[in-house]
Amino acid sequence: MDSGTSSGLVGLDERIAGCRACPRLVGWREEVARTKRAAFADWTYWGRPVPGFGPADARLLIVGLAPAAHGGNRTGRMFTGDRSGDVLYRALYEVGLASQPTSVSAGDGLELYGARVTSPVHCAPPANKPTPEERDTCRPWLVQELRLLRPTLRAVVVLGAFGWQAALPAFAEAGWAVPRPRPVFGHGARVRLDSAEGEAGGGLDLFGCFHVSQRNTFTGRLTPEMLREVLRAAAGAAGLGGGAA
Repeated sequence: MDSGTSSGLVGLDERIAGCRACPRLVGWREEVARTKRAAFADWTYWGRPVPGFGPADARLLIVGLAPAAHGGNRTGRMFTGDRSGDVLYRALYEVGLASQPTSVSAGDGLELYGARVTSPVHCAPPANKPTPEERDTCRPWLVQELRLLRPTLRAVVVLGAFGWQAALPAFAEAGWAVPRPRPVFGHGARVRLDSAEGEAGGGLDLFGCFHVSQRNTFTGRLTPEMLREVLRAAAGAAGLGGGAA
C-alpha cells in the first residue's frame, strides 16, 4: 500500500466528518442524533458526515446513496447498523470480500478485502432523499476519494440510479472518460471507462446494481443471488479472489 494514499484517505475521511456545508442535512442528522430511535436510546449517535470504509489500496469500490438516519448516522460507518447493510455485508462476506457477514458497529472488527464502500452524499438526508444541490455540493469529496484510489482502483459497483447519476460526473472529474451519451443505469449494466489521460492500465469497469434498500430486498426486486452475481463479476474485473467464490 502506498503510504501517501493511506495518509491521504485518512485526512480526507477526517475532513469529510467535519463538513457542515449543507444546512438542511446538518440540521437533520443532528436532530436525529439527539432524539434517537427508542431501540437505540442508549447509543451515542455519530451524528456527522460518514466517511468511506475500507482499505486505501482497494481495487473495488461500492458506491451507495447516503447514510441511513439510524444506521451510518448512528454508528459512524457506511452501511452499518441497518438492514441495507445487513444485506450488503453478508453478500460481501459470501463472495470473499469481507471478514464477517455482519456489520453492527464501527468497533465490531469487520474488515474488507480489496474493497471499499462510500457514497456520493455523506450525511443522512430526510426521507433518504438528498436534493440535487446537496448531491452536487458533496461531489468534490467523492472526486477526491476517487483520485486517491485511482492507482489501484479497477472496478466500481454503483447501487441505484441516484448513485449512478451522482457518480458519473465524479468519474469524469477524477480522470476517467465517461461515454457520451452517458450510460443508462440498470441492474447488471457494465460500462468500460478508459483513462482520460490515456494511461495504460488505468481503465475502470463500472457495474450497476439495484440498491440494497429494504423496498428492493423485501419485494424481491433485488435478491441475495442477484447481488452476489454483480459483486462476483466486479471482483473478477478488479482482479480480486472474491470473483471466483
